[in-house]
Amino acid sequence: MNWTAIWAIYRFEMARFVRTFLQSIISPVISTSLYFVVFGAAIGSRIDEVDGISYGAFIVPGLIMLTVMTQAISNASFGIYFPKFIGTIYELLSAPISFAEVILGYVGAAATKSLFIGVMILITATFFVDLTVQNWPAMLAFLVLTCTSFALLGFIIGIWASNFEQLQLVPLLVVTPLVFLGGSFYSISMLPEFWQKVALFNPVVYLISGFRWSFFGMADVPVMVSLLAIAGFTALCVLTVWWIFKTGWRIRA
Repeated sequence: MNWTAIWAIYRFEMARFVRTFLQSIISPVISTSLYFVVFGAAIGSRIDEVDGISYGAFIVPGLIMLTVMTQAISNASFGIYFPKFIGTIYELLSAPISFAEVILGYVGAAATKSLFIGVMILITATFFVDLTVQNWPAMLAFLVLTCTSFALLGFIIGIWASNFEQLQLVPLLVVTPLVFLGGSFYSISMLPEFWQKVALFNPVVYLISGFRWSFFGMADVPVMVSLLAIAGFTALCVLTVWWIFKTGWRIRA
């Protein structure tokens, strides 16, 4: 394993993160604060508690998941697309490094960025609501797995995209709606029975449910099912990236 190459890619991507401090860190924190103000004031005044949990605290895991997913995809997709756009990806492909080392560098950096932002939002939430985490190891496990899996998804999107508009297509038209419909701001048990069954086909439900369980000890679906869902999604993304590098799809052409 060429750790020097991995570190070089990782350090380059993290340097870009620092250069865009306002966009990368301040913007998500401000957006999250606005969610607390709007949802806490508008909806929280009508919904005091959900399953014995104050509504303001209840939406924290959903807000973290929403931001972490979109940030992981955005950072990873742009990180690999930009070398394609300016042509420097051929230097990367001709370097004596394996595809695994390329993935570790780019995906590792994107996952680290989104993890840092997730922690920042968690800290910000404590200024608005009384929040406790019942199971820190589970919370960190779900957070790291989500950051990693969606960074892998972003890496795939960055390779697939042929222009900058396509980089935002999946996050805006697929991921964000799935998060909003996946119980980020409500429990699916509050839905009519038919729509509860429909919601179970939304993969994001399992991520948010498991992550919320680590905070409050309550979940819409069994925790082991949530873990299997995120593990399966991560494995699928890894296999897809392996196939991309094996075939050279959208890389060598």
